[in-house]
Amino acid sequence: MELPPPPQNLPIEARWCLESRESACIDLEVADTPREQQLGLMQRPALPPLRGMWFPASPPRPMRFWMLNTLAALDLVFVRDGKVLAISAEVSVCPSLPCPSYWADADGNGRADFADGVIEIGAGEAARLEIKIGDSVVIEGL
Repeated sequence: MELPPPPQNLPIEARWCLESRESACIDLEVADTPREQQLGLMQRPALPPLRGMWFPASPPRPMRFWMLNTLAALDLVFVRDGKVLAISAEVSVCPSLPCPSYWADADGNGRADFADGVIEIGAGEAARLEIKIGDSVVIEGL
């Protein structure tokens, strides 16, 4: 049996300040290489409030995520053209294969829509912060 990779801890390099919540900003680790995106938040404990990981995509592409080797449930916020495209809320961990995949399916056709990126935050954060489809997303570098 293959051991899971060790957890990665990336520096906080960006921030998403929510227009709908005064003074609520999410500090973001940025997974901007293929390897960083592959590892994501695997083997990491639950994220504290107002912390997350940004997975940018340039050019935009269909982005699918799964929760293999992830220790804590997450909310996945899919972003396109500076707006929240879709939210997969309270996505459960997956201790072994097969694992379900999650993607933005804004038009309900069962196919992954193109996204500019995905923000992973702790499970329940999207609801707590009242993040909704169509909300503005401006990621500022630090």
